[in-house]
Order: sequence, then structure tokens, then C-alpha cells
Amino acid sequence: MVDAIHGVREAYSLPMKTSSLRPSIAFPLAYGFLSAAPVGAQESAPAAVLPGVTVTATRVERESFDLPVSIDTVSAKTISEDRPGVNLSEALNAVPGIVVQNRQNYAQDLQISSRGFGARSAFGVRGLRLISDGIPATMPDGQGQAASFNLDTAERIEVLRGPFSSMYGNAAGGVIQIFTADGPPQPTITGKYDLGSYATSKWALGVGGQYGPFNLNAITSAFRTEGYRDHSAALRDQTHAKLKYDGGSAGTFTFIADSLDQPETQDPLGLSRAQVQQNRRQATPEAYAFNTRKSISQNQIGLIHDIRIGSHDTLQARAYVGDRQVTQYHAIPLAVQAAATHSGGVVDLDRNFGGAGVRWSHNAMLGRTPLDISVGLDFETMLENRRGFINNNGIAGALKRNEDDRVSSTDAYAQAEWHPWDRVLLMAGVRHSRVSFESKDFFITGAANANDSGSLKYVRTSPVAGATFDVNPRLKVYANAGKGFETPTFAELAYRPDGTAGLNFALRPSVSTHYETGVKVKVTETNRLTAAIYRIDVADEIVVATNSGGRTTFKNASHTRREGVELGWQAQLGKGFETAVAYTYLKARFTEPFTAGAPAVTVLAGSRLPGVPASTLYGELVWRHPASGFHAGVEVRHNSKVFVDDQNSDAAESYTIGNLRAGFEQRTRQWRFTEFVRVDNVTNKDYTGSVIVAEGNRRFFEPSPGRNWLFGLSAQLTF
Repeated sequence: MVDAIHGVREAYSLPMKTSSLRPSIAFPLAYGFLSAAPVGAQESAPAAVLPGVTVTATRVERESFDLPVSIDTVSAKTISEDRPGVNLSEALNAVPGIVVQNRQNYAQDLQISSRGFGARSAFGVRGLRLISDGIPATMPDGQGQAASFNLDTAERIEVLRGPFSSMYGNAAGGVIQIFTADGPPQPTITGKYDLGSYATSKWALGVGGQYGPFNLNAITSAFRTEGYRDHSAALRDQTHAKLKYDGGSAGTFTFIADSLDQPETQDPLGLSRAQVQQNRRQATPEAYAFNTRKSISQNQIGLIHDIRIGSHDTLQARAYVGDRQVTQYHAIPLAVQAAATHSGGVVDLDRNFGGAGVRWSHNAMLGRTPLDISVGLDFETMLENRRGFINNNGIAGALKRNEDDRVSSTDAYAQAEWHPWDRVLLMAGVRHSRVSFESKDFFITGAANANDSGSLKYVRTSPVAGATFDVNPRLKVYANAGKGFETPTFAELAYRPDGTAGLNFALRPSVSTHYETGVKVKVTETNRLTAAIYRIDVADEIVVATNSGGRTTFKNASHTRREGVELGWQAQLGKGFETAVAYTYLKARFTEPFTAGAPAVTVLAGSRLPGVPASTLYGELVWRHPASGFHAGVEVRHNSKVFVDDQNSDAAESYTIGNLRAGFEQRTRQWRFTEFVRVDNVTNKDYTGSVIVAEGNRRFFEPSPGRNWLFGLSAQLTF
């Protein structure tokens, strides 16, 4: 999109009530005057560059202005300016159609939805594909973790909505892809130090540069917080390294390594309405009684080879492997955990994953008109050993679950772009997906806890098509249509609603049909308007069937419909002013009644999908002094109310909050310094930023911070 889009960061304030988790200030300050900008993206870019270049929609570089899709590009400056680079919510709230909620709970990750897809996720991200430098950050079953993104080195983030998302497989709602920066031309050291409310701090140190045919960009960071709410302390250490080798005629080889270490992250759990009214910063008594927490360790490496074959063909091959260990303590009464069919209150997960892909792209002529074709094959797999133990008041006890789970996907796709006439662009694609699940149960205690082993496979072919018509060089009209699908995750397949043994074979993937039309207007090179209207019909929407006894089961609802409008405006207004506005209206509802729960409750036709605000509005105005390096901005964000369950029995109220920020920049021949300060929720409004959909104990609400601040220093040295 444009550098003028400065995504609102969710009311940023985060906790740690344990003294052992408090960071040493002296050590980070040693690096405090070393850079906030991503390595390799240090140069101050113009405030707005229109239109943005994207590869997510077509897999080759294209101007987003030309394509018949809803896609936005968020720049490095937008991601990093006056922001700590901890959460994806800092940058993406300026993208229409996307809702990114900071739960203020690092044990459960962000809540991200696109056009209503993904809103029901109680933890992690589902319904959207997360990709980093072409390597999936979403598992084959559709479950992903936004925390695996390293924002410190982000060159840009591309956000694709609509039916062309299905060209990436099991992702009905959209694609969020991060591209990390290459190292700068000269050897460079970067670093930063941020300090804010609730004992929040982050330091980062990076190195990069060009060394003959090798290009390096690496950064390590440490984030600490005591959190806004009680029992919500977190620490997160991340490292990202990218090494690129230019092999000349042999092509380019890119090696990428990432690590994430997030131990003993405290989980305050959701609050009931009465608890929010009593003390919105409290954790539930159960969080203390069972010491609810989560530890995560993830490591991943990948290799990408790009090579040009002649003047019309390119080939890309990639492979990656990784491992992820998770230990999570839930708050479940001991009497419930003791049941024969219960899997315990401690989840111990050891996961290995990997994949490979190859893509061939060809530039040709069909008669006298250009035709671009891409054909590819992807394979992804995940193998995990999942164990469960009794949570004996915060201590792992007897074994209650032991199984090996495997999910793999094999996808073939083809996509083409054709210019039959100068003013018309046609795009079409098809993807054939096979997603297989297999579970081997090793914890069998007779009839009371029978063998839950099983396997099943989903096969789906998803076609998409779109067209753009150039009314004139600055006005384009487009339309698209297509199919998408979303398989259940392993967590959703694990149990049957009737309590019998085995995987939930009756659970089907949801299948969506998308229709969209829109306009893109380039008023000037620094003033752009976009608008889209869409309708999405979904069959077999996956919803919660029962939530009791520590087991959540799922079923398919009949049909849902999403009808929405998305508007975006980014512009330089002159005299140092720039603005960005993003508005979304979404009517997401069940169109047929169904029953769920135990005892069964009827969800009426017309009920709104939970977790989905009907409208969101983000606006920003920034002023930059042309000579001093000073800038200041104001951000405003509005969310309408959000229902908490399928029955619409309660809702988090609508809210409007404002943020202020300002920063300086100084440059010498070798040095670049920046300083910033921001104040979020300046009116100190009490509001609930996210909800836990269909929470079985009716603890739906996750309150957000009042007025809070963040101060940052950075520097960069080029040799």
C-alpha cells in the first residue's frame, strides 16, 4: 500500500508480576543507541509511494493497482515507525477487512480475522494462511502462529483477501505474507531499546551487509513485559537470520533461520462480565490455582533457490524443516480431569514439520498479447506427539493422553494472467488440494477410554477468476469470483460430540463461494482510493458443538453469509501532512438455524457470527517537518460491538480510542538516530479489545489497557 499507512498498534501494554522476569535495564541500554529500522531497510523512504508492488496474488512481482483482487502492502516504515515490532496488530489495523486483536495474553497469541474468517479461534490463527518469505507459518491443518513472524526485519507485509487466497490452499479467508529485508549494501550494525508501561521493554541488535556474492541480514531481540492484567507476564526471545548467495547463472540461494523462545508465559484467562465490572485487570482465581501458563520453543530453517532459465522462464524451489515444543497448563477442576475420557489439564506437544515446493513461471505471447503462466506443486507435513497430564494445582501429574498425530497436504496449482486487450487484464487459477489426517492413540484404558485412532482425507479443487478493466489510466474497475475451503484442525477433529471413540469423521470442511467487485482510483501518485463490495456464501461452517468436561467438540452449521464493504484511502495532503483511512462493514450471519450445546440450544437464522465486529474504522493523520526530522501523528480506531457466541447471548461493547505519537530522526555520514514516544488510549477508556468465542465457563472477555505509553531509542552505524 503506502508508507502513509501507519497501522494502529493495539493498546500496547503488557505484564510480568514475577521479579525473576524483570529485565536488566543496564544490559539493554548498552545497545540502546543501535537501530529501530529493519536491517536492510534503514534508509528513510518517502512518505508515500503509489501503487505498491505485490507478489502474493500472482507469485511474481506485479503492481497491486493493476490486479483484480483486494490486496494491500504495508511498508517497512509503517511497520517500524514509532512501534516496538512485537505484535502484528501494530501494523495491520490500517488494512480494510482485517481485524487484529491484541488479547493482552501472550499465551494465546493474537486474534486475527479476515472478512470474518478466523474469528472463532480461541488460540493462534486459523482460517488464514501465514507465510514468511515464501515459507508457510501455518500448519497443513490450517493452524498458525503469528508470533513466529519477526517484525524487526520486515521489509513489507502483503495482505490478500478474497477468492484468490485459495491459490495457497487451506485458507478460506486470506493470506498474510511477510517479506524480510535483505542486508544493506554496506556493513551495518543496528539496534534499539524500547521501554513502556507495565514494565514493558524490548532490545534488539542486528548486523547486515553485502560481502562479495553473500548478503547477510540477522537480528536478535528480547521482549519482556509484566502485562496489563495480573498473571500475564511474558518474555519472548527471537532470532532471525537471512543469508543470500548470488550464484550468477546458477541462480540465487537464500538460507533463512528463525528461532522463538517464549518460556513460562502466564495466562490470566478470560473474565466473566461480573469480573470485568469488579476489576478488569484481575486474573481469574482458577489462573492462580492451576498456575495457567504456556511455554513455547520453535526453530525453523529453510532454503530457497531462484533461477532464471532463458529470457522467458523462472524456476523457484524451496524446502524447510522445523520443530515446535509447547507445554500448556489449563485450569480444569481435578474432579473433571479424573474422568476416564479426559485428557488432563496439561498439554505437552512435540511437533516436527516441514515441506517443499517448486514453481515454474513462463512469460509468453498468445497471438500478439502477453500471457503469464505459473504452475507449481507444494507438499507440507506435520508430525506431533501429543501427551496430556493431570494439572495438579500447577504441577504435571499422571499421564492422561498419548498419541501421534500426522497431517500432510499435497497441492498442485496453475495460474495465468492474460492481456487480451490493452485495457483488460484477465486472471484465472485452479488449485487441487489433498489434506490427510492420521491419529494413533497409545493411551487406551478399556471401554471407558477406547481407542481414538483413526484417519481421514479431504480432497478439494478450488477455481478462481478475475478481470480488471482500465476506465482510464487512473481508474480501474475489477471483479472476481471463486471457491475456497477450510478443513478442520486436528484440535477440532480430536473428539466426537456424542462422546464415542475415534476422530470426528462427521466433521466436514467448510466450503465458500466468493463474489467481489471493486474500484481502484489513483487520484495522484500520492493519493489513492480503493473500494470493494463482496458476498461470501459458506456451506458447513465449523462451529462449537459442545464444551464440557474439558473437551470441546465441533460440528458443521448449515449455511452462513458474509456481505461486506471495504474502503481505503491513503494520501499526502501537502505541507507535510499525510493520512490513511480504512473502513470495513461486514454483515456476517447464519442463514439457517441449527442446534448446538449440551443441552441443545437452537441458533436462529439471522444470528451474527461471533467474534466479528459489524464495522471497524481506522484513521490517521501525520505531519512531518521537512527539515528537522520531526513528525507527529494521531490515530483513531473504532470497533462496533462483538458477539461472544453463536446464540448472541452477550457482546463486548463498541469502543473508540485514540493514540498519539511523535518522533525525531538525525543523520550523519555514518550514523542514523531515532527517538519516539507514543501514548495509546489517550482518553483512558475502559474497553474489551477481544473475546474468547464460545468459552464454556462464560469467561468471554479480555479487557484492554487504559492509557499507556512507550518510549524508544534507536541508532544505526554504517561502516
